Amino acid sequence: MNRLNRLVIAAGAVVIGSSALAACSSSGGKTNAGSGGLTKVKLQLQWFTQAQFAGYIAAVDKGYYKDQGLDVSLLQGGSDIVPQTVLAKGQADYAIAWVPKALQSREQGADITDVGQVFQRSGTLQVSFKSKNITTPTALKNKTVGDWGFGNEYELFAGMTKDGLSPGKDVKIVQQQFDMNALLSGDIDAAQAMTYNEYAQVLEAKNPKTGKLYQPSDLNAINWNNVGTAMLQDAIWTSTKKLADAKFEATTVKFLTASYQGWIYCSTHAQDCRDMVVKAGSKLGSSHQLWQTNEVNKLIWPSPQGIGIVDKAAWDQTVAVASKTKNVDGATVLKGTPKGEAYTNKYTQQALANLKQRNLDTTGTGFKPITVTLNPGGS
Repeated sequence: MNRLNRLVIAAGAVVIGSSALAACSSSGGKTNAGSGGLTKVKLQLQWFTQAQFAGYIAAVDKGYYKDQGLDVSLLQGGSDIVPQTVLAKGQADYAIAWVPKALQSREQGADITDVGQVFQRSGTLQVSFKSKNITTPTALKNKTVGDWGFGNEYELFAGMTKDGLSPGKDVKIVQQQFDMNALLSGDIDAAQAMTYNEYAQVLEAKNPKTGKLYQPSDLNAINWNNVGTAMLQDAIWTSTKKLADAKFEATTVKFLTASYQGWIYCSTHAQDCRDMVVKAGSKLGSSHQLWQTNEVNKLIWPSPQGIGIVDKAAWDQTVAVASKTKNVDGATVLKGTPKGEAYTNKYTQQALANLKQRNLDTTGTGFKPITVTLNPGGS
């Protein structure tokens, strides 16, 4: 699950390293020489090990980072880890974080820059059963609607506002746990879900009326990309200050080159990447992880300008939603337009040039999703 996290940092983190899961020492804001002359790099993930991060796991497993002279360790995330804060404190060299929350951290003093916009579209849905007839935000009126909170609610609130609803008056908003139990039990009419995780959890559950698993035909899903209130999600962030150092700039290009190569591999090898994620220690089932790999691929590919490029229109929409939309407490994510170098395409453009020299498909023009059969409970 990819979500905007609580503002608390855990004391420790699980490390998936390119050297047999070995933990590495803190870089202290500098790149360190590792074994065999490799430069040690730490990437803070946004959540627990799962296929949301398959490209980075593949880059470790396939040796793409080593090919670039890097010894990369993946720091596992969790509900009490805020990636951009870990990054801002110098405890990681790069971090995966949703754009609006990272921009909020920038407003609060975090000196960070988006150097690679991996997800090109939002993976957030509002899911309901067909019997509720909820196909647009307008249809949420007088319904009991779940959301996770913690900054995840703004696409939903923006969508309702755009359709003329007052979220605090026209809809009953309730705190949703990070699962789909409330929807399955009928306690809420519509639930927040990621395409690659919670949506699949419903399809892995048994329909008591048929004795078989639920099917997509049993559900409606509001997609915020279609509504026009989607915000950019998984991006690669790093320290703005460190980018002033030529050596770290070079490391960043290498890191992006290998990371994108991992995602390119996963675009055509979903099952293999699923297996790598499972081997890396995912707690989720095999069919669930294959679904997740496939759905995450859909959020990345196609990337018409090239994987990792920040699309200005999508960025501007994200900033507009984050700065103008109020949640039930009347708060917005951002106070205004980000100042300084909030994002740059400079290093991604160099990484894409490296990958094109190898005749790799950096735009995903040939990407075709696979068909995934989910098993009960995602096993």
